[in-house]
Amino acid sequence: MLAVDDEPPALDELAYHLRADPRVARLHTAGDATEALRVLRDDDVDVVFLDIRMPGLDGMELARVLRRFARPPAIVFVTAYDDGAADAFDMGATDYVRKPVRAERLAEALRRVVGSRVVPTHPAALARAEEDPTIPVELAGTTRMLPRSAVRWVEAQGDYARLHTADRSHLVRVSLATLAERWADAGFVRIHRSYLVQLRLIAELRLVNSGYVVVIDGTELPVSRRHTRELKDKLVRAAKQEWSR
Repeated sequence: MLAVDDEPPALDELAYHLRADPRVARLHTAGDATEALRVLRDDDVDVVFLDIRMPGLDGMELARVLRRFARPPAIVFVTAYDDGAADAFDMGATDYVRKPVRAERLAEALRRVVGSRVVPTHPAALARAEEDPTIPVELAGTTRMLPRSAVRWVEAQGDYARLHTADRSHLVRVSLATLAERWADAGFVRIHRSYLVQLRLIAELRLVNSGYVVVIDGTELPVSRRHTRELKDKLVRAAKQEWSR
């Protein structure tokens, strides 16, 4: 295991908590990405606890390098900021821990790492994981990894987006436009400047006095005029594909 942080007090605190956990057999530390890469070159590391904002090669850039390894280590980002959550999601991070670190929160991150390491590496299992990536969300002061498949629709709230699931919603620091681009291949479609929905979950497209609305889980969401024709075409194509199966 490897812990990387350019601030010595933060690195010492992270290392202290990790070494106190019985699941950590051996821990290396590094003060920057260059030192981290030297450790990774010389030792077999299966998990990297990684700060994001560092001079030189930052945590996100280092994570991109690690993804190209033949056997990439699991990555847990440890940061004082929440604006890296969307990028962490793209990186396939196992967890996203906010500073100041707490022993119980790191224990949860380690549990997630262990769980991810024992998942079968059969190609079909790996394909399913890639098809359903996760995004970090805050829940009762804890960062959780929410599967994209759990998201029913998304609502824009300024520079943030609110992800609506079947039973709750989560506010994440990523724009609706960014999610619309990243999730298009997963069936999410823009119906309004403020709404992104999962196409297959649309139960109705209804004409009301002010225009069209779609119904998802009993909730009516407005469809803007500029998106109406495209949405109708996509619904028809989706229905034809379903009939042809």
